[in-house]
Amino acid sequence: MSAVAISVVDLVKVYARRGQPQVRAIDGLSFDVRRGAIFGLLGPNGAGKSTTLKVLTTIVRPTSGSASVLGYDVTTHGLDVRRNISVVIQEQAAELFLSVRDNLLTFARFHGRVGPDANRRADEVLEQFGLVAEAGRKTMDLSGGFKRRVQVAKMLMVDTPVMFLDEFSSGMDPILKRSVMDLLRRERESGRTIVLTTQILSEAEELCDDILIVNKGRQVARGDLPTLKLLSQGVYEVSITFDQVPEGLLAELERREPLRLSVSGNTVEIALRENEEHVLGLVGDLLRRGRVLRVEVGGASLEDIFMELMQEVRS
Repeated sequence: MSAVAISVVDLVKVYARRGQPQVRAIDGLSFDVRRGAIFGLLGPNGAGKSTTLKVLTTIVRPTSGSASVLGYDVTTHGLDVRRNISVVIQEQAAELFLSVRDNLLTFARFHGRVGPDANRRADEVLEQFGLVAEAGRKTMDLSGGFKRRVQVAKMLMVDTPVMFLDEFSSGMDPILKRSVMDLLRRERESGRTIVLTTQILSEAEELCDDILIVNKGRQVARGDLPTLKLLSQGVYEVSITFDQVPEGLLAELERREPLRLSVSGNTVEIALRENEEHVLGLVGDLLRRGRVLRVEVGGASLEDIFMELMQEVRS
């Protein structure tokens, strides 16, 4: 058995619209995903992430290049690919006229899971996703967040070797999202291969064994988190909590041209590329600006790496 679950070679997808310029959504991507890994496909809006997932799940045909899932070519053996995958994509809707429970059971039936085993599994999944109270309601009557729960819950009804998740946590509250992330880790431990996209980089940082960052359909960076962090040596992240944020502080920090600067309550977070001496000097200045409740200094986060790479692409 091959150690590679997904193989992509020189993949290109061009959308041609009458009277409009062509859109090159995927522009020569090549990558492999090993079996039993959580693989993160990251990039800004319009980077080609969702189109790549649509090609891999046989929804969209590539213009050129090749892609295979578990050895099955997505163009010539689409049915074999679909038998081995489960998918949540942004545009995908649950069966709106079915109840939540019937959504789960119908999806399981499509994959050959029926009878008492399917009903038992549905009970477990409804509990895991906080859907017990909604089990008898039609999906069309649910909020957007609950519909998303149903979409992701369906993936846990079956044991397909490969799972694709496009923005899986959209609409989930923090408690449910944490629970689902734990479920995904357990699925990985059982040998399942998971490919996900997310705009929430902290999710990718926590979940992914391997990350591919793309922009305009092309690879920008690839590797596990320690490998990617080597790209941002010399980037530091400072988080400091005041009893009250000093007046004029943010304007002063903006003049340092940080990679990222944010304020949440009385906590200021700044990421910047400067030498260690200058960063420590900045921390000393901040400590003198007001009453400080907490201060942390660390290396680059995945968000810092992402922002820096996107700035390099634009420049």
